Amino acid sequence: MYFKHEPSFLRKCSTSKRSAFTLVEIMVVLVIIGLLATAVTVNVRGYMASGYQNTVKMEMRAAMDAVETFHAMTGRYPTNEEGLAILSQSSEQFAEPLLSRTPIDPWGKPYEYIAPGQDHPFEINCYGADGRPGGKGSDADLNCWSARKDT
Repeated sequence: MYFKHEPSFLRKCSTSKRSAFTLVEIMVVLVIIGLLATAVTVNVRGYMASGYQNTVKMEMRAAMDAVETFHAMTGRYPTNEEGLAILSQSSEQFAEPLLSRTPIDPWGKPYEYIAPGQDHPFEINCYGADGRPGGKGSDADLNCWSARKDT
C-alpha cells in the first residue's frame, strides 16, 4: 500500500527538534568529570600532606618551648612517664599550664616524648600518617630537633 501523503505521526517525529541527550553524550560528560575530579584529588592530597607536616613542626616547636620552660622553672626535664601531658597541667610552680592541651598530631596520635634523647636532653617524635617508624611522604617521621632547624 502506497500513501500519497505521510501519516501525521511520522511527520511530527521527523520534523521535531531533539530535546534530550543521548546515552553516549551523558557518558562522555561523566568520563570528563571523573578525569577532572581525579586530577584535583591528586593535587590536593599533596598540599594536605605538606600542610599536616607543617602543623606537626609548629606543634613540636611549641612543645619544645614548653619543655624548655619546664626545665628552666624546675631544673629538670619531664620524665618519660610524665611525658608531654605534664605540660598541660597546672601545678604549684605553674598556675597556668604551659600548653593548653596535650599535643596530638594531625592524624590523631599522641607525640612520642623521650628523655633523654639520643643526641639531646629530650626528643619529641611524630611517626607520620601511618604511626610507625620509617616511611616516606605523609608517612615520614618528624623529629623536634629537625623541625627547629626548618625555621
